[in-house]
Amino acid sequence: MAIFGNSSNPAMKESIFEKVASVSSPSGTMTVKGSVIKTFMLIAMTVLAASYTWYIVFYANNPTAVTPWLWGGLISGLVLALIICFAPKTSPYLAPLYAAAEGFALGAISAFFEKAFEERFQGIVFTAVTITLLTALVMLFCYQTRLIKVTNKLRSVIVIATISIGVFYLVVIILNLFHVATPFYHGASWLSIGISAVIVVIAAMNLLLDFDFIEKGSQMGAPKYMEWYGAFGLLLTLVWLYLEILRLLSKIASRN
Repeated sequence: MAIFGNSSNPAMKESIFEKVASVSSPSGTMTVKGSVIKTFMLIAMTVLAASYTWYIVFYANNPTAVTPWLWGGLISGLVLALIICFAPKTSPYLAPLYAAAEGFALGAISAFFEKAFEERFQGIVFTAVTITLLTALVMLFCYQTRLIKVTNKLRSVIVIATISIGVFYLVVIILNLFHVATPFYHGASWLSIGISAVIVVIAAMNLLLDFDFIEKGSQMGAPKYMEWYGAFGLLLTLVWLYLEILRLLSKIASRN
């Protein structure tokens, strides 16, 4: 019988612990403290990499030069994430590379948003980062105090909602490939704002599953390298949450 249900985060799957729970590790076992430390390390690497591409776009005023970093970060980030998901043992080596790749892409994306909305919403990126951090802290408080209990029913709801969002993203991508307008997502209508708000809520709820994954992994005595895996999964959710908050703020700003 499974100790806890599946997470909607592709990195945070029950099957991962089923594979590694019985594997002994000479370096020790996974701890919550270790996962927290590694999460901060990955966030620091992401911010450091992001500051470089941010500088190229925003201060060096050379947006063209950032294109290779943007697409290189997106593509390599996706490839690294898939490898880590299928081979958790690689996480101590690939998770930092993933953080750097995501940082390069996020720095460029953030700078483009900042420049595009500097007249209508000055400091949109700082606001998005602040809201993301506050949301993470609130969700951690709710989890730690058991104000929101991660039950099997709640997991199922979050998983179904997240899968539905994944399908929604896929539909939008396909429509865009065929040059079909998608104002219901990319526009600034109240419907579009409402959809983004719902996605932000679901992304935030995924943090609860990530926290639960790390805590249960520690309780099950997972191998030490799973601390990196847990940190990677948490960063994955934080990046998603940040991008959707940034998108939501930009839609609100576009109505002004």
